[in-house]
Amino acid sequence: MPSLFVSHGAPFTLDDSRWLGELFDWGQSLPKPRAIVVVSAHWEQAPAAMSASAAGTPLYYDFSGFHPRYKTLPYATPDATDLARRLSGLLGPAPVHEFTDRGLDHGAFIPLMAMYPAADIPVVQLSMPSLEPTALLDLGARLRSLREEGVLVLGSGFMTHSFAVFRHPELAAATTAFDEWAVDALARGDADALADYRVKAPGVAVAHPTAEHFVPLLVAVGAADDPAGAVSAIDRMVMGNSTRSVQLA
Repeated sequence: MPSLFVSHGAPFTLDDSRWLGELFDWGQSLPKPRAIVVVSAHWEQAPAAMSASAAGTPLYYDFSGFHPRYKTLPYATPDATDLARRLSGLLGPAPVHEFTDRGLDHGAFIPLMAMYPAADIPVVQLSMPSLEPTALLDLGARLRSLREEGVLVLGSGFMTHSFAVFRHPELAAATTAFDEWAVDALARGDADALADYRVKAPGVAVAHPTAEHFVPLLVAVGAADDPAGAVSAIDRMVMGNSTRSVQLA
């Protein structure tokens, strides 16, 4: 399996037929995963912890300000205890805590609803142990062997995540510059530059005033055999932000 980085969107993106189609077609272009490990922008917990692995665990609706119907969306995935045990072995030797009352958050379930709407693949979400880039590259590297076992490793964030550009469209030049820089760094497989994005990337203060939506990309990069030549599965700007989503081998 490849490793993926997905720009996951807010709940209302589930009403965007183009976005749904792009993600669904992407999922259909891949071999069906045996299981999926997701690292989302919306869960930071040290040390790395797991979401509940039991079948049908309720979702974690970690958002507000949207129509109440988004908090009734179901996505009941199958039992993932085998995957949870495998993750514990990879991330040990210290025990990896499983939050048995925490289901998938919206950074995980929204893209998965679009890519795999049948909800027939076991899924476990891992927390980010920190927002420090090298720690997330290392986390990805520790997950790399899962890809050979048919497990999809998915980092879920947003290639640019700027609310300022909503109010000031002229700032879109900064998000565009950041996106172009990231594409170039990925094409060169330059994990060091990506990890040092705060210093090296143009427009970063606008594109990512906080780190959490960019750094899940580093999990996908770390899990790749060779990050050079990443393929953009989705590539468009929406409301001044890049929804770029990439596939790595």
